[in-house]
Amino acid sequence: MRIGVPRELEPGERRVALVPEAVSKLQASGFRVALERGAGVAASFPDDAYREAGAEVVDQVWDADGVVKVRKPNDEELRRLREGQLLIGFLEPLTDTAGIEQLTRRGVNAFAMESIPRITRAQSMDALSSQATVSGYKAVLIAAESLPRFFPMLMTAAGTVAPAKVLVLGAGVAGLQAIATARRLGAVVAGFDVRPVVKEQVESLGATFLELGVRGEETAGGYARELTADEQQHQQDQLAERIPDYDVVITTALVPGRPAPKLIPAAAVARMRPGSVIVDLAAEAGGNSEVTEPGEIVERDGVTVVGLTNLPASMPFHASQLYARNVTALLQHLAPDGELKLDWNDEITAGACVTREKVAA
Repeated sequence: MRIGVPRELEPGERRVALVPEAVSKLQASGFRVALERGAGVAASFPDDAYREAGAEVVDQVWDADGVVKVRKPNDEELRRLREGQLLIGFLEPLTDTAGIEQLTRRGVNAFAMESIPRITRAQSMDALSSQATVSGYKAVLIAAESLPRFFPMLMTAAGTVAPAKVLVLGAGVAGLQAIATARRLGAVVAGFDVRPVVKEQVESLGATFLELGVRGEETAGGYARELTADEQQHQQDQLAERIPDYDVVITTALVPGRPAPKLIPAAAVARMRPGSVIVDLAAEAGGNSEVTEPGEIVERDGVTVVGLTNLPASMPFHASQLYARNVTALLQHLAPDGELKLDWNDEITAGACVTREKVAA
């Protein structure tokens, strides 16, 4: 099976779907890989590294048996796909219904990386988690750069400098990575999540668990259930009281396919100390803060509010390396020994597929 890796065309997207390490693994598993010239350069993977790993470097890859991408195909790329062709990428099936309809009409066997079932057998394919790890780490670096204070406690000849206080809202993969990174930088860290089951994980990283009296059980997919309107209001009220105690707040709360829940009211931002920082990792879904502007860094009442989107693309080397491992695991699952064998009774294959080729009656 020949796999094509095109250059990503989304503005600001610097990741690539496969890296040379993954090419070598796929070659050993019976695949052939074709890379569009320059596709990995923005992620610091030159064409020569792919050639050394065994890939063809060509001008276009859309004639391959399968195409692997990071972002969903644009209109021009959609027109180049054909019936029965394999497509893998972040396809946004819950929000881009028009794009999914076009893939359906073209009869493409399309697999969305965000639809990989959250089961033990599929952990190596879980691209949402791998990219969330990058986001959580980078969020803390951005916060540290934006904060006009030190993160760690420092003892100097001029006296002792108190450490920064950091609050992380949401203890999923991104939140836990943010907690761990802030702790490594020496901050005093607290974490909050409505799921009581994650309290032990937060505390195991050296952070304190913030108790707000709001609890929600974990869904089958590992997410927190959506709170009722009364629970959301209680959570907002409690956070509005606690947030002014912190120098940095990092928010990570997302509900798949829905607008991000509003955790931080504008009134709470107004009460924060001047120079404080909010990094909103839910900005792409509207943001967890009422004052977040997706894609922008703004100042509100002396508080820096970071609403940058697609943080993994700002660390393209390791983000691509992790993503490529996820894609490789999925390819090896769908095409053992390099031959496509789609078992629709398999939970991973059926769960991740968002469109499939038309079968004659």
